[in-house]
Amino acid sequence: MKQGVAHLVCGRRAKWLVLVLWLVVLFVAAPFAMKLADAQDNDAASWLPGSAESTQVLQASEDFRPEQIPAIVIYARDGGLTAQDRAAIAEDVRQLKQLRDHGVMGERTRGPVFDRQADPRAAQVFVPITMDEKGWERISPAVDSIRDDVGEGGGGLAVHITGPGGTSADFAEAFEGIDSTLLFSAMVVVVVMLLITYRSLTLLLVPLIAVVCALFASQALIYLLAEHAGLTVNGQSAGILTVLVFGAGTDYALLLVARYREELRRHEDRHEAMALALHRAGPAVLASGATVVLSMLVLLAAEMNSTRGLGPVAAIGVAVALLAMMSLFPALLVVVGRWIFWPVIPHHGAPDPTEHGIWARTGRRITRRPRMIWTVTALALAVCSLGLIQLRAEGIGNADAFTGKPDSITGQEVSARYFPAGSGDPLVIISNQAQAVQVGRAVAATPGVVPQSLGLPPGTKPAFEGRVLFEATMTGPADSEAAQQTVERVRDAVHAVPDADAQVGGGTAALLDMDRATTHDNVLIIPLVLLVVLLILCALLRALIAPLLLIGTVILSFAAALGISALAFRYVFDYAGEATDFPLFVFVFLVALGIDYNIFLTTRIREEAARQGTRAGVVTGLAATGAVITSAGLVLAGTFAALGTLPMVGFAEIGFAVALGVLIDTFVVRSVLVTSLFLDVGPRVWWPHRLARQDGGAAAARESGGAGVSRSGG
Repeated sequence: MKQGVAHLVCGRRAKWLVLVLWLVVLFVAAPFAMKLADAQDNDAASWLPGSAESTQVLQASEDFRPEQIPAIVIYARDGGLTAQDRAAIAEDVRQLKQLRDHGVMGERTRGPVFDRQADPRAAQVFVPITMDEKGWERISPAVDSIRDDVGEGGGGLAVHITGPGGTSADFAEAFEGIDSTLLFSAMVVVVVMLLITYRSLTLLLVPLIAVVCALFASQALIYLLAEHAGLTVNGQSAGILTVLVFGAGTDYALLLVARYREELRRHEDRHEAMALALHRAGPAVLASGATVVLSMLVLLAAEMNSTRGLGPVAAIGVAVALLAMMSLFPALLVVVGRWIFWPVIPHHGAPDPTEHGIWARTGRRITRRPRMIWTVTALALAVCSLGLIQLRAEGIGNADAFTGKPDSITGQEVSARYFPAGSGDPLVIISNQAQAVQVGRAVAATPGVVPQSLGLPPGTKPAFEGRVLFEATMTGPADSEAAQQTVERVRDAVHAVPDADAQVGGGTAALLDMDRATTHDNVLIIPLVLLVVLLILCALLRALIAPLLLIGTVILSFAAALGISALAFRYVFDYAGEATDFPLFVFVFLVALGIDYNIFLTTRIREEAARQGTRAGVVTGLAATGAVITSAGLVLAGTFAALGTLPMVGFAEIGFAVALGVLIDTFVVRSVLVTSLFLDVGPRVWWPHRLARQDGGAAAARESGGAGVSRSGG
């Protein structure tokens, strides 16, 4: 960032204009930001891959019946249902048929269906719920209404609400309040870490104010784009937005404050100090932000609608956070003056504490045997990556998706003891009417399908424009691998019927299509993100060797974090597995965000290498950036760890793995591996830039003397 441009942000008059502009933005944005939850689209189609067969069936089924989802009321008594139980169930069904609250289609209630005719032990009642554009918002109240009508059993009679409706309601409740939960958790983490870093109650308020403004502004912009430009936002992307804005925004603030402190010790005028800080740290911060933004936009190439929608949402959040930290934050710091750093105020002329700190000593130790150090460190990370053999990123079933055990999962287990495990979440088959009989026979003859379950669901049009829709129950649990294999067999069978133009959908088919799309996205997006990061590093450092080394360390760090996480999930948290998109999300966040620290370190090393040679520049760069990068890493790790406060395994796993990866990047990769690699390779690290050839001349004497830490120039 040019110094003249920097003065437009922190000049004596410009700072007030910046504050006024941001106050106007906040005043306008706040009401829209509060409406972001209303703009979320959590319907199945917003998550599924757009071209998948299950998505097409979902859209086509609306021509046959209103989009709906069944809640299943399961009654069970181990010793068999009594006459009193059966009378109570009949009364519940009578009341349910009259229920109309929150989209419950009580008049289409089916049941009771008993597990056997003589001496039944369990009964199922199917209650459809309308899933229109507000279906996700109403699913929890709808299930609550059903629960109020059926009561809670008693006297040994177990009553649970399960099926797709019950499970969806539990997911909706888990997402309910996600924004406020993550906002509070992330804010607590940031406050604690800023207190530890700054040891100042006054200074922590400035980045906190700037981050909150950035969050409101980004949420408002995303809301407007969702309402008027077709941007897809769901509970997942809205939750990750909060974490990204807090984590990335605070990181940028820490990096800028560190350079501002240095300049305050060299310049009496705080406006001049901030202009120089922006001039020198600005390019690294901008490059870091651009890396994250472009990496997130790569997600637009994904097949999964949910992944593709996350891309622009995350990119907007980080871009707004970057804008706030490069304009509002420095303006606020200049307005309040030096006293904001109390009790550790950086006075003009005070010595630079980084010259003799822990990171300066660390750098000098690494200079003694850099090759041995990077070799041992790389081997240790490679050993950690062996835990990848325990990774089971093959999807998480509903029963394993929650950190606790909600009622729908208990009901699912009870139902599976007495009824076909796929009850309530059937296959949905659409075919041409003329070939419907042949298609039905092919489905019924497929292993894994209950033949007698084949039929037209209540409330469905018999035919629409020469097409028919019918359903079939599977013997295996709808979210199991066995059920997915049944879907594949059914698809093969119906696709083989000539001229049937048959398609197979339903919940299990959607899970299968999501897994396939995610596998495709993993193969496509991970290399694209690496390419984006490599190009940015090449442009920033004007070199090729250094970016390639940094990319290698990033890949090694990612593998180690994933390996350790997989072991922790198996043997510490006892999670059943990971979502298929788990590696992709962890990779994107780790690479895009973790590269920040390498960018900040290597740009400072390059700056110092131009003055004193590469070897001394590496030690000076580590000494100057060590403390702030460590603090930034702890903040970012803490904000992602806040995802663990949500009662969902998928979020907890992403939060744990990203937090762990950031800590590995901060304390091992950046401070040890990158430093020792640069020291070992020496000036050649800047090839093909002329710095690789000019580094040795005047600086040779310094380098032969052992690379002591010299004070960086102002």
